[in-house]
Amino acid sequence: MKIVAKILLELKAVSLSTKIPFKYSSGILSPIYTDCRILISHPKERREIRDLYIKEINKTGIKFDVIAGTATAGIPHAAWIAEELDLPMIYVRGKAKNHGKENQIEGKLKKGQNVAIIEDLISTGDSALETATAIRMAGGKADFIFSIMTYKMKVADENFQNSNLKLISLTDLEELINLAIEMDYIKESDKSVILDWISNPLSWGKKMGFE
Repeated sequence: MKIVAKILLELKAVSLSTKIPFKYSSGILSPIYTDCRILISHPKERREIRDLYIKEINKTGIKFDVIAGTATAGIPHAAWIAEELDLPMIYVRGKAKNHGKENQIEGKLKKGQNVAIIEDLISTGDSALETATAIRMAGGKADFIFSIMTYKMKVADENFQNSNLKLISLTDLEELINLAIEMDYIKESDKSVILDWISNPLSWGKKMGFE
């Protein structure tokens, strides 16, 4: 959705730079930096995002019993969605705690309950996949992931397809790039450079002469 891409750009939740790349904690260089956590500080925009999440959830025609947030970025959005829909909420850690009850799933999930997974950003899809796996192992049903944005990486598509997961995202990187060009945030010539990173994130920095 164009409105979602516009919100992300205007709030600088997504930044694009082909001249001075961003360095990830993994060491990978990228022309994209996404931090959807910025949305939590903007009540009007976060409510817009919440309502669009809910619209997509309702469009599936499926009755969900529980809303699940991925830790940690999906948690606030899951909470707002669950409150608006008057549904129970859980959140799922990347791995079980090594103390206390050693929970991986926080909150109450009953066997057979249908769960809508809420993520903010999909890159490789690993965190969303781990969340779905944990829910399924606990006896829940997890077939749908809802995100604000996806990079549309091939590896994510393959991960979800192999795990019988359907991703529904409010916007994607290509839509955001096209809008960024319209809004004069970047040049038309930057588009192919950014999309090239999606297909080769590990080698992109070297290819572009930054390493």
